[in-house]
Amino acid sequence: MMRSLYSGVAGLQNHQIRMDVLGNNIANVNTTGFKKGRANFQDLLYQQMSGAARPTDQVGGINPKEIGLGMSIASIDTIHTQGSLQTTGVMTDLAIQGNGFFVLAKGDQTLFTRAGAFGLDAEGRLVNPGNGLRVQGWNAQVVNGVEILNTSGALDDLVIPVGSKDPARATEQVFLACNLDKRLPEIPEGAAAETIRQGTWRVEEKVYDSFGQQHIMRVEFTRVVGQPNQWQATVNVDPEAATPTNPAVGINPEGLQGNTFTVEFDNLGTLRRITDGQGNPSGEEGLLSMNVAFDVANATAGEGGAPTRQTFSLNLGTAGSVRNTVTQFAEASSTKVFEQDGYGMGYLENFKIDQSGMITAVYSNGSTRTLGQIALATFTNPNGLEKTGETNFVASNNSGMANIGPSGIAGKGKLIAGALEMSNVDLAEQFTDMIVTQRGFQANSKTIQTSDQMLQELLTLKR
Repeated sequence: MMRSLYSGVAGLQNHQIRMDVLGNNIANVNTTGFKKGRANFQDLLYQQMSGAARPTDQVGGINPKEIGLGMSIASIDTIHTQGSLQTTGVMTDLAIQGNGFFVLAKGDQTLFTRAGAFGLDAEGRLVNPGNGLRVQGWNAQVVNGVEILNTSGALDDLVIPVGSKDPARATEQVFLACNLDKRLPEIPEGAAAETIRQGTWRVEEKVYDSFGQQHIMRVEFTRVVGQPNQWQATVNVDPEAATPTNPAVGINPEGLQGNTFTVEFDNLGTLRRITDGQGNPSGEEGLLSMNVAFDVANATAGEGGAPTRQTFSLNLGTAGSVRNTVTQFAEASSTKVFEQDGYGMGYLENFKIDQSGMITAVYSNGSTRTLGQIALATFTNPNGLEKTGETNFVASNNSGMANIGPSGIAGKGKLIAGALEMSNVDLAEQFTDMIVTQRGFQANSKTIQTSDQMLQELLTLKR
């Protein structure tokens, strides 16, 4: 009879623990990134009144007689199912769709979380503004002028330097893709200015020097007399400027002379080859380009005061191709410079985070640059993680070591910017479990009450 009392007590205590887990789940129904808990029961020790006996020739086997001594908590599991995503529109809010955890740093301690309500601190670090924990990842480095993002290197605090400067970049490549109308007339020597104007097609584009100053590059195409598939191109830089820029062109960077070159097409209207003013032809395959040099005003090189010369490549496209290439068809001439890689100085105005966690800066000069990438961590046994509060976890002996890497690799989920993962608590499920837990608690109290009445009856036998 005393056994039933203690079994009832164990039932009361452990149902209360289960109710505590349910209460914590319900309290965190609106907690970002929260993962619900689940209490599992198991029976306790058994007192054996008699053991089992095997069958004999005369009788069959006998089963053991055992009386249970109550129950206990088998485990309290953390259920890492996906929570629903809520759109916020805040660019620093991040949600993980799939497996993985954000990696946070607090001094030398590493923590993990699914709550992605991040923001920037005064130094531009990406942090959890609720507790100051710093989001970890890899910052891009510029090595010998090349931007490198090493995702196999050590983790670091992610920094987004809003308002920082992006230095000017001199134009190095200009790509033409215009069409020269086959029907334009040839221009004989000594033709009137109006005739020259009507038979010339002009292409203009902005180019930049190393200071970020804009210059106007003008290329004028005229038909070569007696050569139906040849055009003479004349290159000028800042043609309206008071100080001449002395442009020069050539196939080889060492032999830049004059400012004209010849463009030749085949009978299909596609680019065949180009020839500079010195008669040096390009090949008839691959990308065809001409080097252009000009003087940069108000800039000198060395002590002699000689003006600084800037050189860039004028790319006319791929021989024999139509896509993004200068062509000669019997259609209206078009002006198209589809790309040039120079720009002036700018300031970081905005940034974007894509599904791989790549952080891209957007500058006021129109340029973009990779700033870094957010790291994600996965575990062999995420249920083995220990909760530390504030929706954070730490690794334990049974969770396994963190496998840290970029999004989308080794089973890691993808990132959704401008959204947050909500709690995975289902209120209908929690209320149902609450009813079951209440009834279990009630039933165990009845066990104690009934055992007490039986003891009371025993005490009254002497009366």
